[in-house]
Amino acid sequence: MAASLDTQNKNEMPLKHVVIHMHGTSDAEAEKVTQGTEGNNNTTDYSQRAQWLRAAVLGANDGLVSVASLMMGVGAVNKDIGAMLLAGFAGLIAGACSMAIGEFVSVYTQLDIEVAQIKRERELNNELETREGGSEEEKLPNPFQAAIASAVAFSVGAAVPLIAAVFIREYKIRVGVVAAVSSLALLVFGGVGAVLGKTPVRRSCIRVLIGGWLAMAITFGLTKLISLKGM
Repeated sequence: MAASLDTQNKNEMPLKHVVIHMHGTSDAEAEKVTQGTEGNNNTTDYSQRAQWLRAAVLGANDGLVSVASLMMGVGAVNKDIGAMLLAGFAGLIAGACSMAIGEFVSVYTQLDIEVAQIKRERELNNELETREGGSEEEKLPNPFQAAIASAVAFSVGAAVPLIAAVFIREYKIRVGVVAAVSSLALLVFGGVGAVLGKTPVRRSCIRVLIGGWLAMAITFGLTKLISLKGM
């Protein structure tokens, strides 16, 4: 009788361990699923932030190339430091306003489209207020925020060649410093944009640098040519 009880207990023990092991596995899997869900949410948030940062980097790059090219073009026909700085400052103001207005109009159009889409979905579902609708409203784009961000990003990039030229009186040194500092900033902006966009950093830096050089060289060369022709 005792032997049979011992045999029964031995048979029951593995079953208990199996049950405990199964419960443990379920808890672990549930924890992994929860962590995976949280990770996905965090990835979404970081993805949205990366898009904003990448847009800011591109805006700063536009400001840098535009104002540096404008200053090089003016410097091709006028060696006065005041003329270069005045042209660069005018380019900064004009470019920042243009970027802000363009971004405002673009994002406001996107906002109108998304609001109309939400209204259509609510009408189809016969729901005036839903929790999903509230979350969509929170994610709607803000035209004013986009306009300010674009203007600030452009101004930051445009300020680089201005700051580089403001303290240098010698014409040739001033032009060289503007070109060198702008080139260094182009490499930085290209690298940051590549990291945020998850593209090859070296290729992006070279592409942005060559594009900036072409813009400055073409502006300088054509302006110099026009001045020599007396047009």
